Amino acid sequence: MVVYTQEHVYRHPWDRVTAAAWRKFTDPASSTALSHVADVHTLHRRLDPEAGRLQAARSITVRSPPLPFILRRLLPAAASSPSGAVLCHCVETSLVDAPRRAMDVVVRNVSLRGLIEVEERSTYRPHPERPEEWTQFRQETTIRCRPLAAIAAVAEKVETRCAERFLQNSAKGREVVERICRYLEAEASGTASSTI
Repeated sequence: MVVYTQEHVYRHPWDRVTAAAWRKFTDPASSTALSHVADVHTLHRRLDPEAGRLQAARSITVRSPPLPFILRRLLPAAASSPSGAVLCHCVETSLVDAPRRAMDVVVRNVSLRGLIEVEERSTYRPHPERPEEWTQFRQETTIRCRPLAAIAAVAEKVETRCAERFLQNSAKGREVVERICRYLEAEASGTASSTI
């Protein structure tokens, strides 16, 4: 099993960063940076206006990186793909508590679970030193390769390779959120161009 944590400080207020995070997958200018994301659909949303809380679930379909040969043998879809990649379906659940200025996001894969389990937990909070100006982002990811657990060395290589790809994709996602934050800041000041 591989577990890693990433932290990032957005030099933007919490409300702007969380608004940008919601736009990340639907922003047309993000398609190149987030080319691994094939599809996103909202499954449900529940807003409690009295409490200032939003609960939502989205389905996210991503393209896997090319899988190692041993895993391609276990997955017929990967074996038939020229690149050795497969589509993986995930569910993202989000809870936004506006009065507390807290947003928690959990993403888990729902397909390929017999092969690999991935859980990504992210939090967005006002930065403790500059709560009105900056946002602290924290992401913890756990990756476990199930059928190869008995073969520790192989499982570790697969988990490490997956972790490397997830780290790359996380960096791309943060870049997209930063870009959208800059757009939202410009929009608020009346200097935004018509494209994000």
